[in-house]
Amino acid sequence: MTDVIILSGPPGAGKTTIARPLAKQYPLAVHLHTDDFWRAIVSGAIAPYLPEADSQNQTAVAVAASAAFGFAAGGYTTIVDGVVGPWMLHHYRKCNRRCPAVTLHYVVLRPDRQTALVRAQQRTAPGALVDKGPILELWDQFTDLAPYAHHAIDTSDFDVDASVAAVRTAIERRTHTVVGASQ
Repeated sequence: MTDVIILSGPPGAGKTTIARPLAKQYPLAVHLHTDDFWRAIVSGAIAPYLPEADSQNQTAVAVAASAAFGFAAGGYTTIVDGVVGPWMLHHYRKCNRRCPAVTLHYVVLRPDRQTALVRAQQRTAPGALVDKGPILELWDQFTDLAPYAHHAIDTSDFDVDASVAAVRTAIERRTHTVVGASQ
């Protein structure tokens, strides 16, 4: 049995920082950074945080979900690192119905608002989102997770090792699985 682990949250939550060492803990693992799927759009790209980007975002997430389950079907634990809100989980559920032997996990890293903003604005990677407005708007979108509220882990006071351990524990205990995803 393999896993697809969606490691989500707002900018500055630590998704990429945690996904890399987490992936190294599995004998066969893939780290899919969803930003790469948006960067693949060569012409006509719309900043994904803008409302008019919905159609583009739906497409990019559907492609990322297909890639994640493709790797998982090949026996790889697949860690998807990106801003994947509950409103986008239907793409992963659809793929999971085609691969019911794969367990789908949804982990939302959610540090407090100020911590996320500071962390996001400290990023130096080319193209990193550092603008306060969109960062805080995306953080606000993760405040109401509805049925996935228990999938959030507050990483405000965690270092990388503690965050990786918290995520790994959630996966091992199966507390952050998407119930009924493969049904």
